[in-house]
Amino acid sequence: MVLENNFSVESFDPEVLREYDIRGIVGNNLNNNTAYTIGRTFGQIVKKKLNSNKIVTGYDGRLTSPALHEALCYGLKDSGADVFDVGMGPTPMIYFADFHLNSDAAIMVTGSHNPSEYNGFKMVLNKHSFFSDEIKNLQTLINQNEITSNKGSIHKKSIVQKYISRILHNININKHIKVAWDTGNGAMGSVINQITSQLINTENIIINAEVDGNFPNHHPDPTVPKNMEQLINTVLENKCDIGLAFDGDGDRLGVIDNKGNIVWADQYMLILCSEISKLYKNPKIIMDVKCSKVFFDEAIKMNCDPIMSKTGHSPIKEKMKELSSPLSGEMSGHVCYSDDFFGYDDAMYVGLRLLRILGNTKQSLSELIDVFPKTFSTPETRFDVEEVRKFIIIDEVKDRLRNIEGKIIDIDGVRVETKDGWFLMRASNTQNQLTCRAEAISKDGLLSLLSIIEEQLHLSGVSYKFKI
Repeated sequence: MVLENNFSVESFDPEVLREYDIRGIVGNNLNNNTAYTIGRTFGQIVKKKLNSNKIVTGYDGRLTSPALHEALCYGLKDSGADVFDVGMGPTPMIYFADFHLNSDAAIMVTGSHNPSEYNGFKMVLNKHSFFSDEIKNLQTLINQNEITSNKGSIHKKSIVQKYISRILHNININKHIKVAWDTGNGAMGSVINQITSQLINTENIIINAEVDGNFPNHHPDPTVPKNMEQLINTVLENKCDIGLAFDGDGDRLGVIDNKGNIVWADQYMLILCSEISKLYKNPKIIMDVKCSKVFFDEAIKMNCDPIMSKTGHSPIKEKMKELSSPLSGEMSGHVCYSDDFFGYDDAMYVGLRLLRILGNTKQSLSELIDVFPKTFSTPETRFDVEEVRKFIIIDEVKDRLRNIEGKIIDIDGVRVETKDGWFLMRASNTQNQLTCRAEAISKDGLLSLLSIIEEQLHLSGVSYKFKI
């Protein structure tokens, strides 16, 4: 079905319809017609559910994003939507625009932290994440030949200054802090200079600020230690108090302390919890299954109520609404505030809240972290497997571990807690990968847990050796 502007509605490759978003390799299973089709189908769903369809759109700094975004906007327009194009920027800016413009829905064109050949779409409907079966059901409209044509409109709208003003609201830093920033040549680079120029009591060193979809300096994924090396060196060479890193679309945060150590999300979340615990009585704090047991134990000591959740920024945001949680997050660095904010994942806002805490204490970041128990652990470890096998492998592991001595938590993959510590094995919902993590109270205990993971992988035909 070829329509105006030479775009056409096409069936989706099932592999691009992921759990939390739509994502694929441009020129392979994702193209401009895919974007147009998303616009036509999503716009129709919004109109049917809300009887109106004012939809915000934006895109990240990837080389393929402008063309995909243009096709998306035409698809939305042809569905009858009134499209408000806020241009290039980080995903959280588009989420903000959804609130600020009081729109019915929002779509962000972004490949997030994936390699440069990837791109995709994150969607919001009626201020709720659009994910899981809702995404997969986009294909149903095409299969049932229910695509209708209506006339909408496209409007350019700049909300950059409103976004910056909002995230800086109530960010008071009461001592001098030296901050290193690494936007990873991603979309947060489009606003970083305007934000830092308005920060009081900070000295700011910014690297990789130029938005460049080739990602020439390092891959924009702060969960991978290799990608943090440049920021670590910047912190140490300039004697910074903290380093903040962002993924490609600016909704995930990586942190470096004043000694050059990576502060993982389940560690800096405890610092955020320490502030939240003083603002709320027994607040519910949601964290995903990949997080340290130390987080859950220490959060309880702060009089918080930590709740373990399946991984994924979309389900966590929905769980926050259900439980009225003021703060939630996951190991990958998606952290969401509803305290004095909107309940979505904005890495810049989370970084600013950290700076506010650091600016109101005499302790350094490393001193704040050092009060928590020390364990031996792996980072989040990911490795490629066949897409069609990833969930099958986890089911095989669950079946073999049924009688293991310890506690099994299977809300997302399989997490096993033993006398030595715990380990997790799960399938990624965004890539053809398995994710593993382990933590123990001793090095020998960690080695014991890793040997179990390696054995289970081997039994399912996957060869992998951990390096610690």
